[in-house]
Amino acid sequence: MAQGPLSILSRLSERVISEKDTERDRLNKTLTIFACGLMGFGAMLWLVIYKMMGIRFSASVPVSYLAVSAASLGIYLWNRNFGVFRFIQTSLFLFVPFVMQWSIGSYVSSSGVMLWALLAPLGVMIFQGPRESMPWFFAYMVMTGISGFFDYYLTEGVQEGVTMQSVAVFFSLNFAAVSSIVFLLLSYFVRKRDELQARVDEQHRLLKIEQDKSERLLLNILPGPIAARLKESHTTIADGFADVTVMFADIIDFTRLSGDMPPKFVVALLNDVFSIFDNLAEKHGLEKIKTIGDAYMVAGGLMEPLEGPVRGETGRDYSAAICALALDMRDYAETVATTHPVPLRVHVGIGTGPVVAGVIGTKKFIYDLWGDTVNIAARITEEAGADMILVDVTTYRRVRHLFKFDGPRTLSNVKGKGDVTVYRLLGRGAEQPPADRAAGEKSTGR
Repeated sequence: MAQGPLSILSRLSERVISEKDTERDRLNKTLTIFACGLMGFGAMLWLVIYKMMGIRFSASVPVSYLAVSAASLGIYLWNRNFGVFRFIQTSLFLFVPFVMQWSIGSYVSSSGVMLWALLAPLGVMIFQGPRESMPWFFAYMVMTGISGFFDYYLTEGVQEGVTMQSVAVFFSLNFAAVSSIVFLLLSYFVRKRDELQARVDEQHRLLKIEQDKSERLLLNILPGPIAARLKESHTTIADGFADVTVMFADIIDFTRLSGDMPPKFVVALLNDVFSIFDNLAEKHGLEKIKTIGDAYMVAGGLMEPLEGPVRGETGRDYSAAICALALDMRDYAETVATTHPVPLRVHVGIGTGPVVAGVIGTKKFIYDLWGDTVNIAARITEEAGADMILVDVTTYRRVRHLFKFDGPRTLSNVKGKGDVTVYRLLGRGAEQPPADRAAGEKSTGR
């Protein structure tokens, strides 16, 4: 099936410019191809003029230029070596105008056609830089001097009272002077432009580093989706959630224990413990809400739902993830207690139900939760003993098939709640919790 002109041009464009090219590479390639086309048009124009004037030998120079230029373009489209293509085109821009002038005769008879050769070093300077353009400009000056030498020794006669030899000298001087001035001005401009671009790039790099730091700091304070909403809008962020599982983990008697320790040791110890808790929460796909002194607050169900099969009474996997996290935190605290001079014991409370969530503050803002579910989790944490994990009835019903429990038991006169029925979480059951189960299914290819 025949292809239309647009389809052919589209395929040629794909060969000229690669998807991996930067914006600067794309610009350089586009302008080089465009300059190649303009020079080709100029060569054809000179070819027609020379034919009409009967200058047959000089007419062969544009023909040769067109042939070599077209061949180099074809080779580039075949092997996509832009460096070789650019070198061939620059060489043609530099040498062909001088060859045309020498084929015609002197500066005067050729109308100074060699001035076209100045495009070679200027083009290299613009696209590659001043340092790369120096050899090309030096070659241009050498060719200009050779042309002046030919005119001085081969030209005879007098023109308007001035010998043709003097005319040749003046032509050479004028071309060299004008070319030098243009080259130096453009060189200065390009150098300053590159310096300015380098400063802009450096400022952009430093700004990006600071922006990344701010992003990381914001994500350390707020959950990802909340941070994104806060950046997009300055309105108050407040959401209601019908079903969230909240957990408090508190270090028992830490205030008394820390009284005998230096302040730096206290902070370092809490940092070590809470850093491990952070990693565990991330492992289970849960959101750390905040730390309150030596207490740690985590929630599940605020953001994207966890992956995994539907389990439990309502099919909420984050409740099982919270329980799995509580067991991991208890196990870690027991391990630390046997290896650390300060005995660390934790007690944990878990509750499930509706909450209100939002960002408070304008400067040192935090993302926090409120509601009866939060109060229940906090109160039953206070009633739990060392290494004990207590859950409310809603959480128990949801994950009772995944974990081992003891109970029920009733906590009497819980502050602000009265009597509360709770279950003690003992360990994992026969079925795997969501995080472990999902990992097992991926490994077996299910």
